[in-house]
Amino acid sequence: MEKAVNEGEHREVRDDADGVWSGSWVAERLGVELAGDGRLTGLLGLALRRNPKRAHLLVSNVLGKHVPQSPSVVYGYGVELGRRVRDLLGDDEARRAVVLGYAETATGLGHAVADGLGLAPYLHSTRRPVAGVTPAGGFEESHSHATSHLLLPEDPALFTGDGPLVLVDDEFSTGNTVLNTVRDLHGRYPRRRYVVVALVDMRSSADANRLADFAEEIGARVDLVAAASGTVRLPEGVLEKGQELVARYESERLSAGAAPSWSLAQFPAPLEGVASGARGTARPAPTGPQPDDNGTAPHTTRIDLHWPANLPDGARHGFTPAHRKLLEDALPAMARRLADALPHNARRVHILGFEELMYAPLRLARELERVTDIEVRYSTTTRSPVLAVDDPGYAIRTRLAFPAHDDPADGPGERYAYNVAGAGFDAVVAVVDSAGDTPALHAPDGLLARLAEHTPRVLLAVIPSYAPERPSMLPEPLRGPAFSSYAPEEVGWLLQDLSDVTLEAPTEEREEAIQSGGAHYAESLPVEYQPSEEYQELFHAALEESAARIAQAVGVVTETVLAERSPRPVLVSLARAGTPVGILMRRWARHRHGLDLPHYAVSIVRGRGIDANALRWLARHHDPRDVVFVDGWTGKGAITRELAQALEEFEKSDGITGFSPEIAVLADPGSCVRTYGTREDFLIPSACLNSTVSGLISRTVLRADLVGPHDFHGAKFYRELAGTDVSVAFLDAVSARFPEVTDAACAQAKELLASDRSPTWEGWAAVERISEEYAIHDVNLVKPGVGETTRVMLRRVPWKVLARAGAGSDLDHVRLLAEQRGVPVEEVDGLPYTCVGLIHPKYTRGATGADGKAVSV
Repeated sequence: MEKAVNEGEHREVRDDADGVWSGSWVAERLGVELAGDGRLTGLLGLALRRNPKRAHLLVSNVLGKHVPQSPSVVYGYGVELGRRVRDLLGDDEARRAVVLGYAETATGLGHAVADGLGLAPYLHSTRRPVAGVTPAGGFEESHSHATSHLLLPEDPALFTGDGPLVLVDDEFSTGNTVLNTVRDLHGRYPRRRYVVVALVDMRSSADANRLADFAEEIGARVDLVAAASGTVRLPEGVLEKGQELVARYESERLSAGAAPSWSLAQFPAPLEGVASGARGTARPAPTGPQPDDNGTAPHTTRIDLHWPANLPDGARHGFTPAHRKLLEDALPAMARRLADALPHNARRVHILGFEELMYAPLRLARELERVTDIEVRYSTTTRSPVLAVDDPGYAIRTRLAFPAHDDPADGPGERYAYNVAGAGFDAVVAVVDSAGDTPALHAPDGLLARLAEHTPRVLLAVIPSYAPERPSMLPEPLRGPAFSSYAPEEVGWLLQDLSDVTLEAPTEEREEAIQSGGAHYAESLPVEYQPSEEYQELFHAALEESAARIAQAVGVVTETVLAERSPRPVLVSLARAGTPVGILMRRWARHRHGLDLPHYAVSIVRGRGIDANALRWLARHHDPRDVVFVDGWTGKGAITRELAQALEEFEKSDGITGFSPEIAVLADPGSCVRTYGTREDFLIPSACLNSTVSGLISRTVLRADLVGPHDFHGAKFYRELAGTDVSVAFLDAVSARFPEVTDAACAQAKELLASDRSPTWEGWAAVERISEEYAIHDVNLVKPGVGETTRVMLRRVPWKVLARAGAGSDLDHVRLLAEQRGVPVEEVDGLPYTCVGLIHPKYTRGATGADGKAVSV
């Protein structure tokens, strides 16, 4: 016979059978008082916990965590709160909302609130990392015994909208957890409105004001919806008194020969002879009954619920309204299977969930209550260690302790089920996800065995742990010596190796194709310039002269990054000019601070953006907020703008946020960035050569027939040029000067950090002026600065070089290249750069001759 149970119905919350408030024991001994709403004592009891931050525990009678309760009461409170939120927001805003619940205690409550809201997806935080799922955020719960929360949505775009965020917790005590969450998420996914939902609001007036001030600070509206409100009055010294009471009570129990209510396993030092169950540590051979061939303990009956395929077990990775509909359709049949497995004479049954797995067991329990005459109670196991006292005025009467059975990321430890032992249940149904269905669950000291000591029948229902579909697996970074002449720890290349593909074309042929629009410059490679003996001598002379100057600039930019961007940045160089600079910054961080920073090189292509697959790889392995993009120098700032636009598009397409478009460069003569080592335009010897000063790696390649949608951009490794490679020699020459420039670099960085470094973009303005003055009418053909001019001479068809009047040895190599290629060098007064290279406008081979030498136009 089926019983009709209203979805939002609040059944009477029953106090203890003796009519005693389940907080009186603590209140009388510690002087803790609940004040406020008259419903508080019905909703809350009190207990003690061993915690250095808080002595008392507010124990909810309607949450379904520590206190077994009717599932309709538990579910009804959450649904009713959700309906109130929907009334507050209105349907249009409710459709744009996202609901976020807190692990582990409020995961089921958050689900129920989302059900009451009806229109919004739901996610709960988790303490279980999942391989292949990139965290969308995280925060700390300051008063808890286990603090770190992860947000692991399967859909990275879940938080990217600007609709309301509804945060659900069982109690709102100080507001610190909510503040930590909003602070973390608002910095990544700012929005205009937040709604905080709790069963009880127990904040002081000072805490309430803090939340209001915070809302004003971030410019957002924050509403609060609670079932009841009040405050906890704590006498002076309550923490010490609580700790003393716990210690005394346990000591008395031990003296009387009773089993301790507090496990010795909670103390930091392992006890001799006590198995810890740590990973890699052999556990003692069990002495009791062993699991049968299918892994189930002999005192347990396993139930196959026929859980629907593609239905998540909970909201660890997100739970949508479509998932909710799938669950609703499947619940009646699953509850029938559960009912059929129970003893025929069972009158009182307990459904026991598993830590964060609260919602699925709750819905099963509520459906079982609906379709049978059985008295059903529901609660879940927990990590929270609480003192148990068998007194009607105390909220935690009994406690079962057992080892964790899901191989937790933070290591082994005890878990607990409260108020189940001695409750007179005819059967207990343990509901776990498949990650928790391990030998430890079925062991002689495991949960199932402990339950069997207190009930005639134990049943086990296992719900498949939902694993998000993993995205296409990108390869690990390429490293030397297999790819590049750099040491493997110096840089990881987020590229694919195209060394066996012929990509080179004559410079003149490439230039004509690029300017005619027939090809993009990234679709081919120029033939590698082989420097003459005279040119190589110029390189070594320039390196000797400028090594200390470069070393100081490296120190300045690295100190700026460490002080302003991140204390442990992930350096990501823009290949290839940025790569030697990124390696030098990494070496400085080790020299000055003893840091071993990760360093990668990625491809960015003008007009095509940064390699999105490289960004995806970085986001899966590092916090995007720690990534600092590195380049060698700025010219007119085109790559700076390219990166900013590409990251904006990436956020929209992938929903992954946190990457900063601010590039750190060695030299910023164009005044295009805030983070730099110098703004002088001087010769950086790594600009003098191509691959032979860049680890023998080519410029990057992006061509549709070679680079698929799930591939990194490509590049070649010129192993055959090893005889002329000076890549490591350049790095060693500069880093050898670090000790002598350390003081000056640190002092200069300190000065810069205190100054206004806002970009003026004066370089861009100069390029536009030159483009018009010389009738080029295309800023892409104007390459300002020593580094960019050198590139023009080595890779493109140059038209002329503009040199600042009086420029000295910084231009020796440019003058030599110009002489070799027949390019005029024109001295100009008032040039903001040391030199500017002009690519031949409207180039065709007929206009310049097959040798590519400049001709007058």
